[in-house]
Amino acid sequence: MYPKNGRVILHVDMNSFYASVEMAFDPSLKGKPLAIAGNPEERRGIIVTCSYEARKYGVKTTMPLWEAKKLCPQLIIMRPNFERYRAASIGMFEILGQYSDLVEPVSIDEGYVDITDSQEYGSPVQIAETIQKRIYEQLDLPCSIGIAPNKFLAKMASDMKKPLGITILRKRDVPQILWPLEVEEMHGVGKKTGEKLRSFGIQTIGDLAKADSIQLKAKLGINGPRLKEKANGEDRRRVDPEAAAEFKSVGNSTTLPRDTTNQQELFTVFAGLAEKVSVRLKRKKVLATSISIMIRYKDRKTITRSKQLDQPIVQVEDITDQAKALFRKHWNGNAVRLLGITGGDLVEQGSAVMQLNLFNFEKEAKKEPLLKAMEELKLKFGADIIDHAGAINEMKNKKDDVGTATSFNKDFLQMRNHTER
Repeated sequence: MYPKNGRVILHVDMNSFYASVEMAFDPSLKGKPLAIAGNPEERRGIIVTCSYEARKYGVKTTMPLWEAKKLCPQLIIMRPNFERYRAASIGMFEILGQYSDLVEPVSIDEGYVDITDSQEYGSPVQIAETIQKRIYEQLDLPCSIGIAPNKFLAKMASDMKKPLGITILRKRDVPQILWPLEVEEMHGVGKKTGEKLRSFGIQTIGDLAKADSIQLKAKLGINGPRLKEKANGEDRRRVDPEAAAEFKSVGNSTTLPRDTTNQQELFTVFAGLAEKVSVRLKRKKVLATSISIMIRYKDRKTITRSKQLDQPIVQVEDITDQAKALFRKHWNGNAVRLLGITGGDLVEQGSAVMQLNLFNFEKEAKKEPLLKAMEELKLKFGADIIDHAGAINEMKNKKDDVGTATSFNKDFLQMRNHTER
C-alpha cells in the first residue's frame, strides 16, 4: 500500500464546516436546513456555507439570502461564530498531527497530511478511516479525505465523495476519471480561467492535458503549463508545514532526534527555538503579546498552552523564560518528541507600549544600547559571533542536529482555548 518511490498524501476536507460546527454545538439543529450568513438581518446578505439538508433545496454558498429563503422558507440562518470555528479547527489539526509531523493547513477547515512515513499506523486507507472516525467521534464533525501520490490528486479525490467520503486517486486513474470532467471542475481553474481555456477549444480536463504548452503559456502565462502538468496528474509540491502565508503569529517547532525526559536538553531546544522566533519577529518589526508552547509526547499526544503577557516581548531571553515557565507548569514528565514556541497577538514595534515599572524601565534602558550593538555585530559577522552569558550556557551543549524544524503561524491555530490570563 506504500510506494517504494514517491509519497502518500491525504487531503482532509471538513464537510460544510461552519454549519457542521454549529450542529455539533447545538444538536437540535441536526437534520435541519441551516445556513451561515454574514448578516441575517439584511436580505442582501450572502450565504457563507450551508448544511447538506439546505443544499437539497438548491441553497448554495455565495447565494443571496433572499434567494435562499425563497428556495427554502424554513431555512435557519445564523451568524458566523469564528471563535467556535477556530476551536474546532485546532481540534481537527491536533488529530492530524498525531499521524504525521508533515501537516500543512490550507485554511481553517482543510489541510494536507504526508503519511509516507506513517506505516506504523496502518495502510493509507486505514489511517484515513481512523482520522475520519476520530474527527467524527471526538468533534462530532464530518470530513472527506482524498488519498493520492500528490497534493493535486489528493485535493481532487477529497471532492469526489461528500459527506464522509474516502477516495483513492492514482496517476493511472487520471485518464479515466479526471479527463472526461469539465475543465472548470479541476482544482485551480476558476470561472475566468475556464472561460479563457474554452475560448481556444479546451472544454475538458483531458483537452487541457493534451494542449500545446507554448499556446497555454501565451494565453495564461506561467500558470498555463502548470495547469497542464496537473491535468496529467503531476504535482511536485511537497506538504509544507511552513506554507501558511499571512500570519498573526510567529512560531517554530522541532522534532527531537530522540524522545527525551532530560529537562536540560529540552530547555536547550527551547533556547534554540526562541532565538529563531526572535529573529523572525525582529525581521517583521513586531512584538509578541502572548506566548504559546506545543509539547508532543512519545505517544504523539499533543498539548498546547498559552499565556497572555503583561508587556510585549521580542528578545530571545524573554521568549525563552516564558516558554520555560509554561513548560515547567504543564509538562507531565513523560518523554517528549516535539517542542514548539509561538509568539502571538503581534503588535508593531512602533505601537508597542511597555507597561514598565521603575525597576523595569531602568533595566530595559541599560540593556538597549548593548542589545543594539550585539544585533549589529551579528548582522555583520554572523549569528554566533557574540551572545550573552545565559544563551552561551544554554547552547554550549547543543547538538548541531536537533531534529526537523518547522514553523507554524496560522492565525486560526493560535491556542486561545488554553490561554492563561
